[in-house]
Amino acid sequence: MEAGGGGATGKVRKGAGGRRGGGGGLKKKPVSRSVKAGLQFPVGRIGRYLKKGRYSQRVGTGAPVYLAAVLEYLAAEVLELAGNAARDNKKNRIIPRHFLLAVRNDEELGKLLSGVTIAHGGVLPNINPILLPKKTQKETNEPKSPKSPKKS
Repeated sequence: MEAGGGGATGKVRKGAGGRRGGGGGLKKKPVSRSVKAGLQFPVGRIGRYLKKGRYSQRVGTGAPVYLAAVLEYLAAEVLELAGNAARDNKKNRIIPRHFLLAVRNDEELGKLLSGVTIAHGGVLPNINPILLPKKTQKETNEPKSPKSPKKS
């Protein structure tokens, strides 16, 4: 048996040589910044990329959290719309065509990604009205068949 007595609980004891007092406190399990912010996107990794990219001399602590939140929101929005497009086409799997339909049919995302080409996405279905066959006079002036009066 260990002298510390904290084997099965998973908590690790600090050494007795602490700076203040006699030690004996339990060491807390590290919690990632993504978990603290309630995000799925990696805050630490985004912070590292911001520093490594040399976009500025200094990077604040809130910058990677905010950027991760924005990226997560955009990803969730595009995925939801693409999933709806896939369901409309009776498919279970999202393909690039569904991304294109989702982005181009949404006004704000279309504006954001206006200069972007999605590989294997195709184009939006669109036929110019001038190219459609014209209706003849007979079809437009044809009266509707009279309805029989209801019996009371």
